[in-house]
Amino acid sequence: MNTIYEDGTYLQNHPTWHEEDSPWKAKQIAKIIKRNNLNPLTICEIGCGAGEILNSLQTEFSDKTSFYGYEISPNAFEICNSKSNKKLHFFLKDLLNEKEAIFDLVMAIDVFEHVEEYFGFLRKLKEKGKYKLFHIPLDLSVQTVLRSSPILKDRLLYGHIHYFTKETALATLKDTGYEVLDYFYTCPCLELQNRGGWKSSLLNVPRKLLFSINQDLAVRILGRFSLLVLAK
Repeated sequence: MNTIYEDGTYLQNHPTWHEEDSPWKAKQIAKIIKRNNLNPLTICEIGCGAGEILNSLQTEFSDKTSFYGYEISPNAFEICNSKSNKKLHFFLKDLLNEKEAIFDLVMAIDVFEHVEEYFGFLRKLKEKGKYKLFHIPLDLSVQTVLRSSPILKDRLLYGHIHYFTKETALATLKDTGYEVLDYFYTCPCLELQNRGGWKSSLLNVPRKLLFSINQDLAVRILGRFSLLVLAK
């Protein structure tokens, strides 16, 4: 699956590399870090894409914090490397192969659902920082399983090859040696404009209403949520 990120296929499907969603994701990340009273001096993102999450995070932390992005796609690296500055550094390398690269906080934002051997990936990533932060799409829900087309669409369009519920996502982290410290749901389809097609937009009204009543039930039935998880 890595070839679609290295041969230009993913860039062709997503010319911005989801750069437009990054400021919103950065705010969710800053929220969970601050509510757990963490003060990381080094923050790293594996699979940093366009680098805009790290770029946006600079405004959320003091000048003492440095940011590092690792990316295997030459196309994405060309985008993110243009944003480098004295606090923000990018590398066209696989972080897991860099023995000396250790950080206070390592982030994998919408990453391991793309990785073929994701258990091995998670075990190796665990050694790269004291704290780890994951953003995990919860592709499995009653409506996506019944319709099946949303899952197949995400497979073809976004390269998702593993599918999770909240319970299986958390169990996966625990099975690979992580201690889960905190988590909460995020929903880009409710908070960002122009997310999904008209069918998804029609579901946003009941999705928002049900989520206000019972979060787990809304996620389990209607889907299109993700899980932000802080672990160590």
